[in-house]
Amino acid sequence: MPAEPVPDFLYGTAWKEDRTAALTERALCMGFRAIDTANQRKHYFEAGVGEGLAAAYRDGVVTRADLFLQTKFTYQRGQDHRLPYDPEAPLAAQVAQSLASSFEHLGTDHVDSFVLHGPSSGDDWTDADAEVWEAMRKERDAGRTRMLGVSNISLQQLEQMEAAHSELPVFVQNRCFARLGWDREVRSFCNQRKIIYQGFSLLTANREVLQHAPLTTLATQLNATPAQLVFAFARAVGMLPLTGTSNADHMKEDLASLSLTLSPELVWAMESIAG
Repeated sequence: MPAEPVPDFLYGTAWKEDRTAALTERALCMGFRAIDTANQRKHYFEAGVGEGLAAAYRDGVVTRADLFLQTKFTYQRGQDHRLPYDPEAPLAAQVAQSLASSFEHLGTDHVDSFVLHGPSSGDDWTDADAEVWEAMRKERDAGRTRMLGVSNISLQQLEQMEAAHSELPVFVQNRCFARLGWDREVRSFCNQRKIIYQGFSLLTANREVLQHAPLTTLATQLNATPAQLVFAFARAVGMLPLTGTSNADHMKEDLASLSLTLSPELVWAMESIAG
């Protein structure tokens, strides 16, 4: 585990476009203290996140020191035409340019976590990934980020990364499907190596689970919502959950799940719910 404090819930800012600033500020007002974004204009409006942060600072809701900010470097293949770097520049320069652009967007001189937004290949940990990872390590060593992570990564890629004697990430962030065992193999790899697993799309990828009769019955018995059970389960198995809800009531409910403790039997039932 890293020496730096790690949050217990992340608020995700993808796919919010012109509502990004208002929703970021609302999330902070509701109690979130960790914000996940990316310098990928195709799916994120990072400058809008910065506007929301500035409004929260101005209104005295939080200070920068209260917050955990996480952004990402995204390869060109994951971007549209609105690039945060020179595509002709070497990869290491693209990493530096992307992070400097994120600082401008977010109104800060450092982030708490800098994440590779998916390896360059769907199959392997490539030479390009090794080059980008080394550039990210240099940004960390220079104090521009506290921690490093990789998202959208497979077990095979993590094993290849380890076999190449690369420094392993502090965070792995993956989309988490119940029908695939909640990404059990990658979580096991992470758990054995003290890597913190960040789970996203815990609700949107698992709509069928949220309507699963045994889960809805249990939620009623515990005076909780099915979504709260999923987030409490995620924490119980060592995940750092991410929510991207736009609804203020759901923000409040999601944070309230932090006080919900599930029995080992219930955790096991949910772990096994879809294989």
